[in-house]
Formats: sequence, structure tokens, C-alpha cells
Amino acid sequence: MVQFNVPPYVGTELGYVREAVEDNRKICGDGPFTRRCSQWMEERFGAHKVLLTTSGTTALEMAALLCDIRPGDEVILPSFTFSTTATAFVLVGARLVFVDVRPDTMNIDETKIEAAITERTRVIVPVHYAGVACEMDAIMDIARRHGLLVVEDAAQGVMSTYKGRALGTIGDFGCYSFHETKNYSMGEGGAIVINDERYVERAEIIREKGTNRQRFLRGQVDKYTWEEYGSSYLPSDMNAAYLWGQLECADKINDDRLASWAAYREGLAPLAEQGLVELPVVPEGCAHNAHMFYLKCRSLEERGALIAYLKEHGVSAVFHYVPLHSSPAGLRYGRFDGEDVHTTADSDRLVRLPMYYGLSQEDRDLVISLVREFYARA
Repeated sequence: MVQFNVPPYVGTELGYVREAVEDNRKICGDGPFTRRCSQWMEERFGAHKVLLTTSGTTALEMAALLCDIRPGDEVILPSFTFSTTATAFVLVGARLVFVDVRPDTMNIDETKIEAAITERTRVIVPVHYAGVACEMDAIMDIARRHGLLVVEDAAQGVMSTYKGRALGTIGDFGCYSFHETKNYSMGEGGAIVINDERYVERAEIIREKGTNRQRFLRGQVDKYTWEEYGSSYLPSDMNAAYLWGQLECADKINDDRLASWAAYREGLAPLAEQGLVELPVVPEGCAHNAHMFYLKCRSLEERGALIAYLKEHGVSAVFHYVPLHSSPAGLRYGRFDGEDVHTTADSDRLVRLPMYYGLSQEDRDLVISLVREFYARA
């Protein structure tokens, strides 16, 4: 069976976990490996401040708290995203305003954002789908003209760039995920990127149960105390140790995935040329990380048949998000602004092919040949 996903593993991870336990004897949060990972991202991505979190979800929750959302404030986001993007803001009382996506990238359509802004709008949340950047220049321009904050959901975007800038470092805040389904993994984990010095101290307080413990550890205060609300958003240093092994090999992992992505595109290009499928688009100025490879079938029924055909022949391929605006929670907590031209229609046709670090050429070629066989039979 060709699995849809296999968690990344380079071979050094368990040695670093053992080092955290046996040598460092530091397995709670903010140990040596947490600092290494954070510093690596700050230096590699040109980020002002990176704080590891327990998940991409809690990174978004921290961002929502830092945005000072009040009940009734509105947040603009795409409906084609994971529930986490929305839940983080619902937890602080926000009303969700969904807008349509671009059919080429499945990212938020930047031309639909401005019409969705009201006097209650506070935040725009671009989601970099499949590790391909949203049109950030336009989004940042809209945000600055209207006095709005921007939270980049870059859960899928680690190692991707927009016009040379790392995703997650362009908006006011960026959020990464290191879940086992992501390009780099610590099992469960994430990170928040703070791109404005004004928010750093408060972010540290929120992350440390509402205390100023980080200032105490730096010797800036003689004792630490409870400052405001917060939670325990620190991952174990054992998780960070696992992640460190992969960050050391970040380029190797990235190159491997990009090779698989390119092979898929080359092998399936004839189907796209015949109008049988649509393939992913990477706009000029965007460098992606091969987080996923998807294709769009001609109909929902055809997608179901393709997934079944691949499964019958030992390949696991899957669809993706059910648009949030049509879900029970989406109907309860938000509204769709404008017309849903592409969100539902395109998500109904999208299927993701196996993609992971170490995907063999043999398995990759099998997937390509089966997809081509399916359309030859159709």
C-alpha cells in the first residue's frame, strides 16, 4: 500500500530525544532544544521572534489573544481551510467572515477582501494553502489602509517564500505547524512568529501561563508573578529535540519533496493538456515547499471514482477540507461574504496524492501510472 502520508524521520531524532532526557535532564518546555529550534527559524527565516508552541492550533490561539479580539469583532478568512484557523478566533468571541478563494492556488482571493471589511473588522487571516503563498503585497496593503492586523496561517508553509520572504514573517504574526502530517514534525507542535517587537513581551507572558517568568529567567526582575491571562503553550523539550533533527536536515527534506512534486507534475502534465485534470499553480514570485500535490477532477463523482480506483490498486489518495461556511459551526459563528464561486465547486473536485519525505520513485511512478490509466479508461 502506498500511504498518503508517512511522518518525516531522518534518523537522528531519537538520539536527540535521548540527549534531552539523559544528558540535559530537561524535558519540560524551553529547554536547550527548544532554544535551538527557535533560533534556527529566526535566523533562517529572518523572523524577529519565534516561540515554539504545543501545536499550530495553539499558535493561532496565541495570535488571536495578541490581536485583542473582543466579542463581536470580525475576522476575514477563507472558508477553504482547516477548522483550527476559525476556532482560534471563535474562542475569543470573533465573528467569522468567509470570502471566496482563487481557483489557481485555492488561497484567499485578495480581490474579495476589501468588500468584506466593516467597522467591526479587526484581522485578516491569509492561509497559505499547500505551501503556496497568498498574494501578500495586496493583503498587507489592504490591512494597512484599513488599520487591520494580519495573521498568516502558515501551517503548511514552512520553508516557502513570497518574493524572497519566508511565509509567516510578512504579516503581524505567523503560525507554523509541526504536526506529523507536515513537512517537518515533532509529532504535535507548532510555533508563533512575532514580527513586531511591541508584542514580544506579552506573547511570552501569554505563553507562560500569564506570568512574566521569561523576564525572571533573563534576570530582568527579581521574582516572577502573574501578569494577565495565558495558558501553558510550551511544548516538551523532548518534542523539540525530535524536531531539531529534522531542522538540521531541512534542505534535504525540502529537496526530496520538491523532486516528488516535480515528478508528479511532469508525469500528469499530459492529462492537464488534454483538459482531463487541473494541476497546481505556483504564481511568479512564490517558492513553495511541496507540502502537497493535488489535482482537480472534472466533477465530484469523478473524484470519488478516482479515489476508489487508486485504493483498489493499493494507493491512498484523499480529498481535503469541507468548506467551513457550510459546516454547522461555520453557520453558527460566521457568514460568507459575496458569492461562493470557487470554494465549494473546486473543493469538491480536489484530490491529494501521496506526498512525504522518502517517497520512492517506484511508488511515485505507480501513482502516476494509475492516474493515467484511470483517465485512459474513462
